Amino acid sequence: MTILSPGQLVRDTYEVERLLGEGAFAEVYRVKHRFMGRQAMKVFKATGATLEDIERDIAEALLLSGIKHPNIVEVYDANVLEAKAEQFGYFTMTYVPGGTLERYWRSFASELMPVEQVVEVMRQACRGLAVAHSSSPPIVHRDIKPQNILVGFGASGLHVRLSDFGLAKAVNPLTLLVSAKGTLGFKPPESLENVDSCAADVWAVGTTLYLLLTDEMPFPMLNERDIEDANRFLRPIRPPSIYNVGIDAGLESIIFRCLAARPADRYANANELLQDLEKWRPGFKPPGTSVSQSRRGSKSAIVERSPHDLKREANSALQEAIQIAQDPAKLMSAADLLEEAISKDPALRDRYEWQLQLWRKGIMHVSTADLRQFPKRLSRPNQSTGGNREQ
Repeated sequence: MTILSPGQLVRDTYEVERLLGEGAFAEVYRVKHRFMGRQAMKVFKATGATLEDIERDIAEALLLSGIKHPNIVEVYDANVLEAKAEQFGYFTMTYVPGGTLERYWRSFASELMPVEQVVEVMRQACRGLAVAHSSSPPIVHRDIKPQNILVGFGASGLHVRLSDFGLAKAVNPLTLLVSAKGTLGFKPPESLENVDSCAADVWAVGTTLYLLLTDEMPFPMLNERDIEDANRFLRPIRPPSIYNVGIDAGLESIIFRCLAARPADRYANANELLQDLEKWRPGFKPPGTSVSQSRRGSKSAIVERSPHDLKREANSALQEAIQIAQDPAKLMSAADLLEEAISKDPALRDRYEWQLQLWRKGIMHVSTADLRQFPKRLSRPNQSTGGNREQ
């Protein structure tokens, strides 16, 4: 049973709309602030918690409140709420209707994400992470993965935000290390010794980059029984260009440096990695090559965790978006709903992504002049937006 229910009013300020998801320690809801519109609310599950326990739970909010950047979710409020005769800590943050990078990646089905788009997504994620790594002392995220990167649509296109700093921790300024936690498949060799660092975050970024480009993990996924087995790091990884001919030597060298077994051989932090990602430009497609197809035929390199009845929920959000978009004052709310619908049912993207960008620009109805503002791939409702493997 969830802590909060749809329609419930929290502190006379937030109306609970629905549950967005939950993890081992917290539930996340979409809420509507009485003045500031939609936000996401993270509520910690611990029952019988003391005020000291609650303060420890909302440490993530304290960390995020000190890191202001467009590519990191913004925290608005942190407090205590009462529900079911218990006290729970919570904080509110940016609501991103598009959902996670994992969901966006899966929306390409048997196709690979376009290389240029993958690089842009990771550039934006690294811009946010570089701010955390530049703190004094540096803040290590410790759980970089597609599920903790949010992808939305702004007027200028994709907008990426790094989220879930729940495991983040300031490093020891003497050793630049912290104790390791996080998702095993995205952890580097030194995590087996229970240490972490900015270079470990770089490894996780490299693993994510490899996955998005190839639909494969660079190393087998670990489980708890394998935690002391470093054998997976003894063999060289397969060059990502084997899976995707659109990956040139420059991009491949970036990935290999991210995934170097020794931390000293990697980029020291996200800022160093970002410098090379910013310099990268797409190379020429080798003559005679064809569009790369995912060898798996689906996004099965990591286990899918999707809610039930996504198509039904997507259709409901789509119909509501179309209805409220008739009011020019509600275009942004309509865009949020449409973005949510597209993230739940990727088949809608080909038909409605162009409309989403129009609404984000404050344009209510499409005209020939409006269509000229957009790239060719977005200019017709029937135009495919999934993209070829190599652009």
